[in-house]
Amino acid sequence: MTEQKYTLRNVTLQNLNLEAVYEGYREDTPEALPTPWDIGRAQSALVALEEAGQIKGEVIDVGCGLGDNAIFLASRGYRTTGVDGSANAIDECRRRAAAQGLDVQFAVADAAALDGFDDRFDTVVDSALYHCLTEENQQRYVATLHRATRPGARLHLFCFAKELPSAFPVLQRISEQNLRETVGRFWDITSIKPALYDTSLTPEILTRLTGKPASPDLELDEQGQILSQVWQLTAERID
Repeated sequence: MTEQKYTLRNVTLQNLNLEAVYEGYREDTPEALPTPWDIGRAQSALVALEEAGQIKGEVIDVGCGLGDNAIFLASRGYRTTGVDGSANAIDECRRRAAAQGLDVQFAVADAAALDGFDDRFDTVVDSALYHCLTEENQQRYVATLHRATRPGARLHLFCFAKELPSAFPVLQRISEQNLRETVGRFWDITSIKPALYDTSLTPEILTRLTGKPASPDLELDEQGQILSQVWQLTAERID
């Protein structure tokens, strides 16, 4: 794996620039820069949800990143839309979908607005976007998701948890109270539970990114990559 050429040490909600993070995925750059969430496949927890019949109807993957979750769902026959604020990321999404011969709609969009997507979706997937939003945008975001969905819609959200240990520095950790008070305004929360989130990081790469020795207690997958604990939230749209 190519070592990343940016650092996680000084990133905050205020200076986060995902367009710059995804710059390395442009076709005119010499090589792609792997990100901690670029595992090259769908998140295992999302795959498990689909296999359990928890995905239905038309799906939106909000903050889709490099598109692997949306591509997976399209491969299972769901009409799927992936949106992200980074044009570089969306370009890479389209390349990955085309390489698999899959028809996935991808669009550059503000997750807290989702203009042009009213009353459309039956399932929302948020794979580690929520904790990248300020408190004000979290409020706008959950209201926007309500507007963009149909009655009976379901939300599946993964975010780094204040109450659970994190394997690497994140912009912020979200408390269960935050989820219940903010998401719960527009969504009937049926489950909040700990889950494991796949990353592309090994302990060695984590040490290089953070400048600190990786904990010997990290949980790893079969490939030696770090699994991080997150909240997994499931909710039904309040109609």
